[in-house]
Amino acid sequence: MKNLPFLLLTCLLPGMPALFGQVGVFNAADLAVHTPGWKGERFADGRPKVPEGLLERMKAVSIEEAWSVCRRHGFVNQFEGNWHITGDNPVLVGRAVTAFFQPLRPDVNDAINERGKQEGRIGAQNSWVIDTLVKGDVIVVDLMGKVVDGTFMGDNLANSIAAKTGGNGVVIDGGSRDIEGVEQIPGFVTFTRGWDPSFLANVMLMGINTPVRIGRAAVMPGDVVLGKREGVIFIPAHLAQEVVETSEVVRLRDEFGHQRLREGQYTPGEIDRKWTENIERDFTEWLKAKGDQLTPYQREKLLEGRTY
Repeated sequence: MKNLPFLLLTCLLPGMPALFGQVGVFNAADLAVHTPGWKGERFADGRPKVPEGLLERMKAVSIEEAWSVCRRHGFVNQFEGNWHITGDNPVLVGRAVTAFFQPLRPDVNDAINERGKQEGRIGAQNSWVIDTLVKGDVIVVDLMGKVVDGTFMGDNLANSIAAKTGGNGVVIDGGSRDIEGVEQIPGFVTFTRGWDPSFLANVMLMGINTPVRIGRAAVMPGDVVLGKREGVIFIPAHLAQEVVETSEVVRLRDEFGHQRLREGQYTPGEIDRKWTENIERDFTEWLKAKGDQLTPYQREKLLEGRTY
């Protein structure tokens, strides 16, 4: 079993049944029930599989644009800021693989390790999470904000994460170590609470691919992670396409406005306010000239039903 489909705590003893009615216990079927908006393909573990092409387009979306769409649909607890971030112009996009830890309790931890041994898991518990990653994933770890003795990864594990995910980085509500080595990984962006030379200690892994809390954000496995300088927003999978296409519509209006300003056709005061009917007519003609470059969503939002 490559992924833990529900809380490790529910299967600590051999033969113990999964408690499917208990809050926080999610197998593949439960993930489908609790992410009902997603109608597309899913991974075997139940995570929504947002297409690679959409993830690539997501990289151009701003945090504010994504936040506005999420908020419009009632998802008001999706953003978390105030991170230690690597990279001069960080952009992190991918599908969330979640994990959460709790303070160590020896008897429970012994049972977790025994279960891991039975399942053929290798290495420390943080490695178990990394072993589940595939291309396009972003690991999202709730480590209770712990930095000292809360370092989820160093440069060795970071290189493994980058190799498995295709170069994606991490979101760790806790610490990391070996910053000099980690920063040498091309394109690898980290959002952590801090850096410390200590090792991961006195914690135990309680779940992989279960709902987690990252600061003030509620995160589900398969959410699209969008991390930039402001922070990280976790976009429900079923809103990913709307987020991308809404952003692209906004950028089209910006592209038109910037072009006309460079041409000297309008003044900044005319563009940087509600456009007049004449400008809207000009914009409509500009859009028509783009023709097949527009997506169906863009045509619907920008052209269909326009009277000028």
